[in-house]
Amino acid sequence: MRFELKPLSHSAIPAALDRAHLYRLLNEPWQAESICEDVLRVDPRNQTALVTLLLAITDQFGARVSSGRARDVLSRINGEYERAYYAGIISERSARARMRQGLPGSNFKAYEELREAMRCYEGAEALRLAGNDDAVLRWNTCARTLAGNHELRPQPEEVLVPILDD
Repeated sequence: MRFELKPLSHSAIPAALDRAHLYRLLNEPWQAESICEDVLRVDPRNQTALVTLLLAITDQFGARVSSGRARDVLSRINGEYERAYYAGIISERSARARMRQGLPGSNFKAYEELREAMRCYEGAEALRLAGNDDAVLRWNTCARTLAGNHELRPQPEEVLVPILDD
């Protein structure tokens, strides 16, 4: 069954975004996601809605939600710093979802994603405004996670031993 969605008024956007933030805090990211989609139907370039949507999507990683949609939203976010920082968030949250799932081999992928997040945060750090150490804080969190979880490591390279027929 399909329903025609009702449009949000422009004047309701600030309150709607406040509500989306509240739903994220209440651990109901799907509600925040829906609100952001409503805002973006009216104001497709609204940066606050895009960032909140990206965060709401990443809040759901591991629950049949993957990073693909978050990366699509990331491409619509303005600013080099913001794109680098939120790319790090996507990789870091994907890694943490893998760690929670604990599937075979997930520790190797989580390691790679945490290292990718750290590279993104380093890029954001180089672009940051004075006094904004958010990327530094996130980088340090990833570093502590890797240092404290010895099962998170690079995947060993397979050594193939040729079998010679004599």
